[in-house]
Amino acid sequence: MGTFLDAQTSQNASFRNSIAIPVTTTPALFGTLGLDTTGAGPNIRVEFTFTATLSSLAAILTPVNIEVYRGTGVGRVLVYSAQQTLPVAGIGVASETAITLAGADFNPPSPNNFLIYQSFISIPGGIVIAPTRTGPESFYAAAYSD
Repeated sequence: MGTFLDAQTSQNASFRNSIAIPVTTTPALFGTLGLDTTGAGPNIRVEFTFTATLSSLAAILTPVNIEVYRGTGVGRVLVYSAQQTLPVAGIGVASETAITLAGADFNPPSPNNFLIYQSFISIPGGIVIAPTRTGPESFYAAAYSD
């Protein structure tokens, strides 16, 4: 298991239907957190989970992209990406889907004993009816080392 270093949660929306944000082709930030890695051994491991809940009226399968980056801005590094397909909704009927996934970043460099992670959500181009982020949304990460 290793030595626990730090854990953080970025909670964007705590409850169902507490937000109403359309998902677009431009990746939207839904979580940022920083982990203190002071005192880490030679092998750092960061484990993360996230949840994003979406509602859709689409009559077609709708793919949703989720990406997790280490760092911010131009020098950030993609450490995880996934695509989840939302189910088909009936005519005039909304479907609600909670996407919960987990990933890890093994042996990241730890500049200044601090790591920043950000999570983004988007849809591919060409989707006619975009889903809506409705909540809850959260992003959690924990750092360990040898």
